[in-house]
Amino acid sequence: QVQLVESGGGLVQAGGSLKLSCAASTRTFSSYAMGWFRQAPGKEREFVAAITRSGSTTYYADSVKGRFTISRDNAKNRVYLQMNSLKPEDTAVYYCAANNLYIGASYKYDYWGQGTQVTVSS
Repeated sequence: QVQLVESGGGLVQAGGSLKLSCAASTRTFSSYAMGWFRQAPGKEREFVAAITRSGSTTYYADSVKGRFTISRDNAKNRVYLQMNSLKPEDTAVYYCAANNLYIGASYKYDYWGQGTQVTVSS
């Protein structure tokens, strides 16, 4: 069982930046591929970014490509999402997810966090 806890959300003006962090409670964090998803009010959850177990490969939704960066620190059991040039449409609850295999944008991750709210004001 892997527990995931997100942090770093908040209120930011359009054009600003935030860095989300997700802490994983497992001794084998490096054996999990990680992903970030988000869900805006009244909308379905959508894929944001994914990273392989080693961190060598990343994958982004078109809507965030060039603005968001996913990274991980296996020594600290953490995955991050650096969000720059934020837009009001980025407002959502952001979730991190973990899976034994790299599945990219698939929703079939085994473990999910509780989410952290990101609000971007115009």
